[in-house]
Amino acid sequence: MAKTKTGVDQKLVRAIGHPLRLRLLTIFNERVASPSDLAAELGEPIGNVSYHTRILARLGCVELVRTKQVRGAVEHYYRAVVRPVFSDEDWAELPMSIRKSLAGAVLAEIADDISAAASQGGFDRDEVHLSRTPLTLDRKGWQDLNELLQGIYERALEIQAESASRLHSDGAEESEAALMALLLFEPPTGEAQATKRGGKKRRR
Repeated sequence: MAKTKTGVDQKLVRAIGHPLRLRLLTIFNERVASPSDLAAELGEPIGNVSYHTRILARLGCVELVRTKQVRGAVEHYYRAVVRPVFSDEDWAELPMSIRKSLAGAVLAEIADDISAAASQGGFDRDEVHLSRTPLTLDRKGWQDLNELLQGIYERALEIQAESASRLHSDGAEESEAALMALLLFEPPTGEAQATKRGGKKRRR
């Protein structure tokens, strides 16, 4: 893919420039799926989903992995080959409209995940962490905290790889699905100026 001076894939920017394509690419990163599956899941017309999936394939963001005959038609299954993940430098180069679209899509997914997990006992196990911590930072403090969260994200991927290695060993226990969300953002103006409160942390 063609890149800008800081390394942003321009085809990826084009791919995520449409909200539905961004949603599809996110799901294709999570699992192999067909446009038919995702049309039903997202409540979108199959024609729209198929059209935007073809665009993702043409841009080199997803690839066809298999086909299946279903009721006289051929169903195509895809997986992602790129992730919509950006460094701080690349994020700064993205158009503001793309940033807002990405942030909105991720926040919507997090909200859906939290709501579903809360109703299905997803926070009932012992090793659960929830925290909300208002902070007052200078510019360097913001940068340091942002780098720390990036390090946690990268370490989480390493831990997943280590888990996968153990899970493939003889006599390994069953895998356990987990979901981690990291956020660092500016609070609403009123809250930013309010009296500082301590963080809330719950471990169950």
